[in-house]
Order: sequence, then structure tokens, then C-alpha cells
Amino acid sequence: MDKGVAVTHFDIAGHRVAPGASETIDIPVSRLSTDTDVGLRVRVLHGRRPGPVLFVSGSVHGDEIMGVEIIRRLLKSVNPRRLAGTLLCIPIVNAYGFVAHQRYLPDRRDLNRSFPGSVSGSLAAQLADRFTREIIARSDFGVDLHSAGMHRVNLPQIRISEGRPEAERMAQIFGAPAVIVSKLREGSLRQTAANLGCDVLLLEAGEALRFDEFGIRVGVSGILRVMSQMGMGMPEPRKAAARSIQSKRTMWLRAPEGGIFRAVKQVGSFAVDEEILGYLSDPFGDRDIEVRTPIGGLIIGRSNLPVVNQGDALIHVAEVEVPGTAHRRLSAIEEAALSDPLFDEDEIV
Repeated sequence: MDKGVAVTHFDIAGHRVAPGASETIDIPVSRLSTDTDVGLRVRVLHGRRPGPVLFVSGSVHGDEIMGVEIIRRLLKSVNPRRLAGTLLCIPIVNAYGFVAHQRYLPDRRDLNRSFPGSVSGSLAAQLADRFTREIIARSDFGVDLHSAGMHRVNLPQIRISEGRPEAERMAQIFGAPAVIVSKLREGSLRQTAANLGCDVLLLEAGEALRFDEFGIRVGVSGILRVMSQMGMGMPEPRKAAARSIQSKRTMWLRAPEGGIFRAVKQVGSFAVDEEILGYLSDPFGDRDIEVRTPIGGLIIGRSNLPVVNQGDALIHVAEVEVPGTAHRRLSAIEEAALSDPLFDEDEIV
């Protein structure tokens, strides 16, 4: 099937999905030692009208579960009979890590460093190969959903790479609080997609093994905006109240020595050059070491674990040129996401 062209049926992994239908397809990958088959489960929503192919993926890292809830709510908003094009939803890419509440696969490999994969390689390589051939290669665009690692939290943010104008345009349409321009990492899903001509927005939001209501709302409404912009026939939710804050430089502030860390600012807060963002003390409280930021900007991530060793990442700052204007834009985006009536019945408390 030619990318971006809706035909009579949508073919994937030996299955054919009729126009206007929604089907769950099991793509086999491997068999566990318990003789249980494990693979990729894909919900295919194939529209009745021609249009692009969009994939939305979650839990590439098994303990990053935000994408599962984002996709669950997204599917409630999409009717394949009104859809133009095809939507591929993969809420759990790494089922092995998801069941074990772990980031990696059983072979201890990071799936997001294993792309494009190999038919005869490690388990991670084989899973990456299946995803590359069956999902990425069929798609025109993608949204990959992540959260912070264990004991960390991220402000909802879109990651894109430099020199991808369509990704940058869609990132602003998505409407997350921040857009971070970062290099493509070797072996990542995003790098492989770029090599295949498929731009991908990577959403980082919340923390591992937890739901974050603000991040979920940003994710669902952002994907719907992207679908509307792609001409997939979706009614657009409330528009983002302001442009996302964009940054090309970020910095992790790290612990100068081991101790107990007390942060004084949350994610979503702004800081100026040399501002104190926290204190590092010994367990007896005999001394405090000030943790200052050498750059002004937006706090996009931080550690939730007060017990730290020397060199541990504490606070992630994205450089922002005009903090005053950026603060107003961030407030407007937060208000729009949290007050959108689209989510009134889904709020997690």
C-alpha cells in the first residue's frame, strides 16, 4: 500500500481491515518460556476516505504507562466511519517491560536504542524490526508517548530534531507547554522514522508508573489537533491558547556531592541565571550546599528522590530567552488543557 493513500482495505501483518472498520491486530514477535505468545497489539482504525497514515505508540519503555491512558481516551474520540486515512494505535509496544513494571526488555536492552532492529537479532532487535516494518514503514507521521524515568517527573514537552520543518510545525500545533529541539539518538525509534521519511513527535510527560492528568490531557488534545491539521477529518478540540515555549538548549543540574536534596521549585516554574533551585545537605543538617542554575529558563524535569549520590541528575532546565512572555504563554496553555470540556468525564483524581 502506498503511504498516505486510502485503498479498499488496509493491509497489515497479513490482515486486511475494511474501510470504516476498527480492528485489533496481533503481530507475533516471540514466545515466552511459559509457551505464551507475546507480540504487538495494534488497533487499526481505517477511514472511509483517502488520507494519511498516523501511528501513535506508547510504552516503548515498559514502565512509562502514560501513553496507555492517552491512547485509551484518544480512541473514545475517533470514529473510523468519519475518519479520513488510517490511525494505528499501539498503547503497549514493550509488553514484556509493561507486565514487569520495568523499563527494559528481558534481555536488558533498551528498545529505544535497538531500532531499526533485526529479524535474527536479540529480542529487542526483533521487536524493533517488527515495529519498523509493520508500523513506521506504513506511516506518514507518528506520535511516540513517553514519560520521565523512575523517580523523575517531566513537564509535558514535545521533542523534535533540528532541520525537520514539518515536525516543528506540527509540534507547535500539538500545543504542549514546551518544544525541545534535541539531537536524534542512535538506534532510536525517532531516528529510524526520520530515515524512512516519517516525522515523529515525541511527547515526554509525567513520571514512570504513574498517571498525570495534565499530561494526559495535553497528549490527547495534541494528537487530535495533529490529526485535524493532517486532514484526517477530525473535529479539533479547543485550540492551544498560546504558542509553545521553544528551547534549543537544556541542562541537567547535578549533585556536587552525595546527600539529601530539597528542591524549592516545581516543574513548570521559571528560573533566572544563578537562582537557587534547591539545597543539598548532610543527614544531620550541619551544612547546606546551594544548587544554582547557570542558565535562566523553564524547569522541564526534576528528580523526586531526595536521597542522591554525587553526579545524580537533580533539575532539568530549558533555556528561555524571554521568561516573562514565556510564563504568560505557559499559564494560558495550562488553563486551556485543564478546562477543556472534552475531558470532563475522564479526570483522574
